This record gives sequence, structure tokens and C-alpha cells, in this order.
Amino acid sequence: MAKEKAEKKAKTEKPEKGPTGTASKKKTVQEKGAPPRLWVRYKSDVVGQMMKRFQYKSVMQVPRLEKIAVNVGAGQATQDPKILDNAVKELELITGQKVAVTKSKKAISNFKLREGIPIGCRVTLRKARMYEFLDRFISIALPRVRDFRGVSDTSFDGHGNYTMGIKEQIIFPEIDVDKVARITGMDVTFVTTAASDIEAYELLKSLGMPFVKRQEVLQTAATNA
Repeated sequence: MAKEKAEKKAKTEKPEKGPTGTASKKKTVQEKGAPPRLWVRYKSDVVGQMMKRFQYKSVMQVPRLEKIAVNVGAGQATQDPKILDNAVKELELITGQKVAVTKSKKAISNFKLREGIPIGCRVTLRKARMYEFLDRFISIALPRVRDFRGVSDTSFDGHGNYTMGIKEQIIFPEIDVDKVARITGMDVTFVTTAASDIEAYELLKSLGMPFVKRQEVLQTAATNA
């Protein structure tokens, strides 16, 4: 009896059709969008490594990447507004997110700068988009830096955050070199929940950040921890 009901239900239900008009299966998790691979790596590998390294008692104590802030300064936009327009378009291409224009907070006569004049742009990345940007940044962009040998490990701020400068936006594959009118740089800040620089260092390193050989100051901090 149950078998007959099942067969009858199968005949009456219409199969889902795809864009071509043919019957298609339900979307899989991968088709909907798999989580960023660095996020998966953090959950599966980094958390365990950090707990063992620093003897955390709870998973909640393990530092995590909170956000990535990218800032582009375009001071010469006071003379030519197109410089800022191009910077905004390029930063949106690089990050895949709408950016905010930054304005001067005070007037500086020597630089012919008035208060409230647009002089740059910035964007803050979080969650999946943050991890996707970090993945592209480490795997594709940094290796394209001329004579690249690793990033400095001395730019931590004492509160678990790391900032580095990029001299050329053309290291990002989203930028077409033939269409670049002006070479501009940017500052990238990695904000973590780490309580110390040594913990932030280990977190970013575990995620793939290609730091140069650790400096003595960090070795001392690890010894005293």
C-alpha cells in the first residue's frame, strides 16, 4: 500500500527544470557556494595548532582574523579629481566591494588642502569576502611583487594588528596594466582578536602569510610569555 502511494506521488510531482528547460537536480552545497578555503583551513588546522602552541583552555580563546581594512591615499586628487575616481574604481575591482571616499579632516595651506576635500578611499572586508581577499593576496598578488622575498614582521602595532604597504596596485590580477593611468599604493591592515603580537604573528603565519625570518624581539616575547 505504501509502495503504491509513493509511485503515485512520484508521477504527480513535476521535476525541477534548469535554465535550458531540462530536468535538473537540486543544487548541491558546492553549487550554492563553498566556504572560502582559508576559513576551512582555519577551522580544521589553525585552531588546533594555536591551542597546542599557546595552551589555550577553550576554542573561544583562539585568535581569529576579524577584518581587513584597505586604504588608498590620493592627495593629488585636489589638483586632478580623475586620480581619485580611478583609485575608487581600481579598489572596487580588487576587493569586489563598494568603497568609501575619505575626506580631509583639517586644512593645510602648504598642501593647498581645505577641510572636507576628498583625498582617498577605503574599504573594510569581513567574513567570507575577507578570507577570499586574503587568499588572493597571499597566493597571487604578493608573489608578483618585484624581487619578493617575504613580508616584514616588524609592522605589528602592539595590539595584535598588522599593517603593510603595497607600492603598486598592478600586483593584483584584477587590474589591467594597459589601462592603468597612474601607479598608486595602498595600506592593508589585518585586524585580529589576538591579545599580543606574537599570537597575531602565529595566526597570520598559519594562514599562509609569507613572513621573513622572525626577529629577535618576537623570540623574546615568546620566551617571556
